[in-house]
Amino acid sequence: MHCPFCRHPDSRVVDSRTTDDGTSIRRRRQCPDCSRRFTTVETCSLMVIKRSGVTEPFSRTKVINGVRKACQGRPVTEDALAQLGQRVEEALRATGSAELTTHDVGLAILGPLRELDLVAYLRFASVYRAFDSLEDFDAAIAELREQRGPTADVGGEGRAVDRGTSGAAEVPVPVPATAAD
Repeated sequence: MHCPFCRHPDSRVVDSRTTDDGTSIRRRRQCPDCSRRFTTVETCSLMVIKRSGVTEPFSRTKVINGVRKACQGRPVTEDALAQLGQRVEEALRATGSAELTTHDVGLAILGPLRELDLVAYLRFASVYRAFDSLEDFDAAIAELREQRGPTADVGGEGRAVDRGTSGAAEVPVPVPATAAD
């Protein structure tokens, strides 16, 4: 590391600490030539290889914007989207790979999005997995129902729906009193 003051080509690390979120390391350095101290912050770059072959840095904002489109009209807050973006980035960094494909990013989005909102999940999955027919949607919905159990509501509201056999409930009907009673 070059000294920013005298441009000496070497420096000595005096102190190292990870940041609060654990995504980078803060190093305090000292130049052996001019004895001045300076700070560096090291982060691991995460690169995404697009379908066209172009490589670009990972962007949490791009993930959130893509998911926001799938969540349009759904009861999903900006905070929930931000948390989803963070979870996706953490999952991708946990792989230990410096380069990921857009396919890897899409897979990392699907899990947290399924937990957030099932309708948004289906919307995103229909584009990401390139659904071509109604059968693709039926298969995805059947998979969701299988994972959530027979009483699950695939509307994403998180409430159970009674799916009884007849669909009708017995309701007592009042009988009017007659003069003979």
